[in-house]
Amino acid sequence: MTSPQLLAQLSGLQQRMRDLLQGVSVAQANQCFAPRLASLGWYLGRSVYRELYWLRVVLTGDTELTERVRLLFTPAAMDPEAQSARLPPPDHLLAWAAEIQDEHLRRLATPGELPASDLLRDDRLQWFLLQEEVRDYERMLMVLHAGRMQERDAGYRVEGVLTARVPAADLVAVEQGHYRIGSRHQPWAYDNELPPQAVELSGFCIARRPVSNAEFLAFMEAGSYREDRFWSEEGRRWRDDSGAAAPLHWRRDRAECWYGIGLQGPADLQPEAPVAGLSRHEAQAFATWVADLAGNLSGAVLQHEYQWEVAARPGLLEGIGRVWEWCANPFHPYPEFRPFPDSSTSQADFGGNRLSLRGAGLHTQRCLRRASFRNRAAPGDRQGFTGIRLVFPPA
Repeated sequence: MTSPQLLAQLSGLQQRMRDLLQGVSVAQANQCFAPRLASLGWYLGRSVYRELYWLRVVLTGDTELTERVRLLFTPAAMDPEAQSARLPPPDHLLAWAAEIQDEHLRRLATPGELPASDLLRDDRLQWFLLQEEVRDYERMLMVLHAGRMQERDAGYRVEGVLTARVPAADLVAVEQGHYRIGSRHQPWAYDNELPPQAVELSGFCIARRPVSNAEFLAFMEAGSYREDRFWSEEGRRWRDDSGAAAPLHWRRDRAECWYGIGLQGPADLQPEAPVAGLSRHEAQAFATWVADLAGNLSGAVLQHEYQWEVAARPGLLEGIGRVWEWCANPFHPYPEFRPFPDSSTSQADFGGNRLSLRGAGLHTQRCLRRASFRNRAAPGDRQGFTGIRLVFPPA
């Protein structure tokens, strides 16, 4: 029997995901608005399929429902646009999802309804399913954001003009030493947070806050998007191919003032708010530009995820939870890593040029807001509400 608190979280999240799909038109429900993002309907269906697979196929051997939809909701089975195009109408998908998820909640709440399994010990599989759906919920919000950015908003006029500000060295110091990273085997921990590790770090200084909109505008006004020396070879190729010249959701009004497109539409950019909508290439170019400013900004680099976690645990950092923060290192398994629930859920994340992200976004649910949680993305991804925090040499 699953804990009542966990069941309540799962039930509430399932309803919120269905509400997101119910709130859009039929045409929008199964539309892919951005590369590497599927549709709203697909993410909801994928979450239901995931529950079916683990709670019925793996635990009970029942494959009747999964075989019908396996090709639709297995990520590698076909192109995301092709999968989304073959989805049923939203009302049919919603009815299917509600019926299956209600039955799963009943089984999870009723003693003896599910067979004994190590996967269910300490509610670990249930935590896995909840958090995977939390991640799909955030992806659904990315889809809505991508759709919003394609709407016409030519009439918007900025009231509070964003002005550039050169970054300041507002830093906190972390001494050289041995530190713990990872989870202490809590049941909600992902396999990639385990086992806990002791790491030795050299001393460093880390920015107290993520890079702000005003600071990133200084990078733009310095012409740094076109200054090749700030960009890696891969970054230059990405920049030239994408045509990027500003964060993903930034736009200009008729007076050439910058504003942003959010989930609720256009809005003025707040100067102190963390900049978001950046690829890893843009984050790296910004760090190289800051280092080039010299003085007390010399040596600026993107943070390593261990540095972030060590500084976040004792509360040294501010602005956590407003943007996902790019890290310098590839996403990797810890020594003695053991996959859970099986290798298919983790191994793909350790390849494909994935890079680590830490922190959380504005739309990230509470259960993922912990110091040990590790996110990841491809270097060209900009949809994931991603920003920057910098690290400097010790004072």
